[in-house]
Parts: sequence; structure tokens; C-alpha cells
Amino acid sequence: MDESPKESPRDFIRSIVAADLASGRHRAIVTRFPPEPNGYLHVGHAKSICLNFGIALETGGQCNLRFDDTNPEKESDEYVRSIQEDMRWLGFDWRDGLHFASDYFEALWQAARELVEKGLAYVDEQTAEEIRATRGTLTEPGCPSPWRDRPAAESLVRLDEMRAGALPDGACVLRARIDMASPNLNLRDPALLRIRRATHHRTGDRWCVYPMYDFAHPISDALENITHSTCTLEVEDHRPLYDWVVANVTLPSRPRQIEFARLELTHTVLSKRKLLALVQEGIVGGWDDPRMPTLAGLRRRGVPPDALRDFCERVGVAKANSVVDVALLEHCVRERLNPEVPRYMGVLRPLELVIENYPEDGEEWLDARNNPEDPAAGTRQVPFSRRLWIERDDFRQEATRKFWRLAPGREVRLRWAYFVTCTGVELDPTTGEPVRVLCTYDPATRGGDAPGGRTVKATLHWVSARHAAAVDVRLYDRLFLDERPGEDWRDRLNPHSLEVLAARPAEPALAMVAPGARVQLERLGYFCADARDSRPGALVLNQIVGLKGAAAKG
Repeated sequence: MDESPKESPRDFIRSIVAADLASGRHRAIVTRFPPEPNGYLHVGHAKSICLNFGIALETGGQCNLRFDDTNPEKESDEYVRSIQEDMRWLGFDWRDGLHFASDYFEALWQAARELVEKGLAYVDEQTAEEIRATRGTLTEPGCPSPWRDRPAAESLVRLDEMRAGALPDGACVLRARIDMASPNLNLRDPALLRIRRATHHRTGDRWCVYPMYDFAHPISDALENITHSTCTLEVEDHRPLYDWVVANVTLPSRPRQIEFARLELTHTVLSKRKLLALVQEGIVGGWDDPRMPTLAGLRRRGVPPDALRDFCERVGVAKANSVVDVALLEHCVRERLNPEVPRYMGVLRPLELVIENYPEDGEEWLDARNNPEDPAAGTRQVPFSRRLWIERDDFRQEATRKFWRLAPGREVRLRWAYFVTCTGVELDPTTGEPVRVLCTYDPATRGGDAPGGRTVKATLHWVSARHAAAVDVRLYDRLFLDERPGEDWRDRLNPHSLEVLAARPAEPALAMVAPGARVQLERLGYFCADARDSRPGALVLNQIVGLKGAAAKG
């Protein structure tokens, strides 16, 4: 007998799955991810994807991808394609488990007829406003519809007329016959089918009757033999209706719905309605704008998919709602990129530095390590000359006690190059701002080290002006000023969420990176070569995330 300790499940859903396998309730686990094809996936969906596919992979089971395409007016093939692309990028494969709720429209229709025949559903000819008005409140029961007790045969005739297109939109609706006095409002004779004349992206105009989510969801799960149907907490009150449908319709299996807390992230919104508004109102440049929390936006920004999976793992699965600081996602990204991405030097806000004792036409190529975190990454050659570009805020005319970078009389190290000492500064006569910093260099410090152990307190990055390549850089900040933007989110937009810096100087090797490549600009942050906008000789860098701690520019 194997007495070795077994790893405990990581969350309450996995505990349920483990118990069901151990008891023999299920011999194989089947889960599903059921997106609506009415928008692009976002980081909240990533949590659900990782949960459902993760459980299937861990148990040797199957996870289906099923599109909940029951609302044709808002759905399209574009969204279907984007969802599949995003899921593959995230690292998951549904194998043969690709399904659509529209695959089951006929089965759903037959289930509706079965409920009518059993006296468990009826066709109601009240208007939507009348149904809402008679639903009741949390403290008062609803009023039964005048059509609630109509004979099943009469409801079946009306039901067939609904399908045949003989009735206009809104003329009637199929309602479950449950309990108009239930304390759970979702059980007060909820709608199951409604008339909707809209062209469906898969079935065209073959149907003019479409199922409600609470009707399509449990039946689709049962038809696919789903064992554990995970949902977010906002549908917890709908679970009794899910169970009622499963119990009263003839189905091949009886799936179980389990709810967990959805992912909420600071400084953004994860509502599809709000994300769609951001796109349609031109606030962002599209669903794949790198400021968006969509998977397409994260991918274009350069976030590695395994960093996103790691983030979802660290967030975990719980029953209580909470808000996760976006800083955790940024930490996961840095942790993933730091050991692997190559380093380059570029200057975002250039200030000219002239080394007065360096030959006017002098030039040399210095060894620079591609990644100090990885000795096996090797080195590259960086050109050096008399005129350099440094960051404007790496120089001050009057240095404070805690400012260790370049100032008159101050010596600093130039990364991979030499020690230099500031001897003077030229100012713009109009603004008084520095336009040129004058320095001398110590030839004995080639490579950035001084003989005799002489040290300096700051190391600056730089670019040779003569050899510089021009790259466009996009800097990103949080899309919203507040952690929780709320319903007045338009008033909380960050006007500085995007800053475009055109033609910034960079070492020539950086201009050769391929679109989609991730790099670190030393002391500045991690960047990705935009795969859509970059062209040969015209590199566009999207900031992935800034540096933090000792590696950041101080």
C-alpha cells in the first residue's frame, strides 16, 4: 500500500473534484469554458480558463470550449476567432471539445416542449413590462400570470407558432412554472425562450426563437457530460434554477454547478460593456490596445503567457470576492522576464554629453553583456564616441544630498564604458535649461571599472550620438486614476496613460530585433517590439512594465 503523503488540493473546487473521483461519483472529469462571443477575452477570463483547463489536465480529463452564442445581436465570428486565438496564446488546447450552444438549439427546443407537456412551463403573452411589474420584490411574492394555468396543448400550439415566425418579437415568451412566491426571484417563473428576429452568426435566419442563458447553460452542460460546471459568484442565486432544469428535463447526465469569486483588478475595468465602450468611443485604439486588460492587449504589450498563468495561480480560487492589486501581475511579469530577456541601451529624454578629452573622430566598440543575470547569454558590441546621449534627469546643475548621478564636479560610471567627470554645462539662453553637458573621461577605466578599486555611486546608460538608431517608444501608465473606477469611470480616466516618444536614440543593435521580441532597456524597463506597427528600420517599442528596486533608474 502506498503510504506516501499526497499533495492537498490547492482550492475548494479541486477538493470537490478530488472527493468526487475518490468516491467513484465520476470516473473522468469533464469541465468547460463557456465564453459569450460578444467581445474579447480579458484577464478575468484567464482565471477561469486556467481553472477549468487546469483541473482537466491535472485529472487526465477533458475541458471543452463552448461558445454561449444565444444572443445573436451582439455576437460575431470575429469574436469567435479572437477567443480561440487568445486561448491558444495562453497555452490551452480543447482538442476535439469545440462546441457552440447553437449546436443544441434543436435539443433545447425539444426540452422546452417536454417541460410544457409536463405542465412545468407555459407560454406567457404578457409584455415584458407586465412580467417585470408582477414579479414581486424581495419582501413580497409575485403575481401569477393570467396565462400560467393555460392547458399544455394550447401552450404547445403557441410554442410552435413562435418557432414558425408567426408571432412578432415580444408577443410572448416561454416561462418555467415554478413558484411565484419563492424567496429566490430567479425561481419566480423565469423566462426560458424568447422571440428574437436576428441573424445568427452560425445558423443564419433558421431560428427566430432563442434560449435564455439559464435554460441553455445546464442543458448544454448535460449534453456534453460536464461533471463540474464552474461559474462566478454573480450566478450563485441562479444555481437552484440550474438544478431545476437538470432535474426536470430528460438529459444524459447531471452536472454540478460550483461558484467561485471572479477576478477583480485595480486601476482597470473588466466589464465587457465598459470595455466595449472604451473601444467604440475611441478612448483606446482597439481591443488589442496595450492599455486594455484584454488578452489581446496584454499579448500586444508583450506580457508572456506563462507570467499570466503564474499570476492566476497566485491569485487562487476562493469563495469571497476581493480585489487584486495590478502590481501583483506586474511582479509576475518582471519575475518571468528578468532572467531571460536581452539588455540594450536607449535614451528616452536625451541630453547631449560631450567628452572633451576624447578624440573628435574617435570611435571604439565595447563589450556589453546581453544579460547579466545569465552569463551564457554572451556579449554584444556597443559603439562609443565623443558625443553621447544620456537621460536628461540623470543630470542636475545643483545636486541634492541623495542625488548621486551626474552634476558639476561629480564622477559617474558610463555603463560598460568609462568613468566620466562633469566639467561644465551649456544652458539654453532663453529657458536656462541644460542643452549640453561637458565631461572628461578616464582612459584607465575602460569597461567601466577603475584601477585600485576606485568606486562611484552611480552608473548611467547612454547611446553614442554618431551611431544611434531612432526608435519610437510608447510608455504606458494605469488606464484609470482610481483603484476602483466605478460607474463614473469616464471621469476617472488617466490622461497620461499613453505617452508616445518619437525617434528616441538607441544602440544600433536594438533596431535589429524582430517584431514581437521582448527586451530590457537598461534602467528604464521591459519593452516589446510592436508586432503590428514595427517596420524594417522603424522599430516601435511598447513598454511592458517598468523596473523595480535596485535595477530601476534611481
